[in-house]
Amino acid sequence: MADAPHDWSELVDLTRGEAFQVERVRLPGRGVVIEGAFVPPRLASLSGEDQVFVAAFLRAHGSIKEMEQVFGVSYPTVKSRLNRIAAHLDFGPVEVEEPSPAPTDARRDILARLAAGEITAAAAIAALERLA
Repeated sequence: MADAPHDWSELVDLTRGEAFQVERVRLPGRGVVIEGAFVPPRLASLSGEDQVFVAAFLRAHGSIKEMEQVFGVSYPTVKSRLNRIAAHLDFGPVEVEEPSPAPTDARRDILARLAAGEITAAAAIAALERLA
């Protein structure tokens, strides 16, 4: 009898932020097992709490003000946490700044794509400059 599945956060807790790879994947509904060396995405190495924070940030379209309201914390606290998460993800030195006072939908979309890792910082800058 197979062990009951564990929550992903248990693996993250056990590895304590160290790099890891998955060597076996089971698809129970199909009776298939895949073996190999699979490196999980960087976001998978975040604690469950930080993963929730990143998801909330994306839902807020990168609005630090909205994050302040959702989590009941100050602007500097949100910025500090985002910078800590970015450093953990090894994006290099990143300083998270609130967009200008009233970002357009196009700017929010660009910033959300950047936060999700869909575009590079250089591509985001170029896109924002085209909007100006």
